[in-house]
Amino acid sequence: MAALDLLGRRWTMRILWELSQAPCGFRELQRRCERMSSSVLSTRIEELSTARLLVLDGDGYRLTRLGRDLVEALSPLDTWSRRWAEEMGPATPGELE
Repeated sequence: MAALDLLGRRWTMRILWELSQAPCGFRELQRRCERMSSSVLSTRIEELSTARLLVLDGDGYRLTRLGRDLVEALSPLDTWSRRWAEEMGPATPGELE
């Protein structure tokens, strides 16, 4: 349940996804995440670091082995969600309300 709590926090999954693409520094990560507030990013980085999913090194923030394993474990969910989105098709204006 602790893992689901952490992963369910706003921006957590996006940060993991961005760092799975390449390590980066704070400002670059903030830019990649659509300029989320620096306070939220700092909080999420601290939480993910405490959970041993990312670390800061010479190249900026990067996923740890545990973090990379998590992203890999989520891959089937990504595959399923893409299939689901295709089957749902484009939303009509009334469906979004």
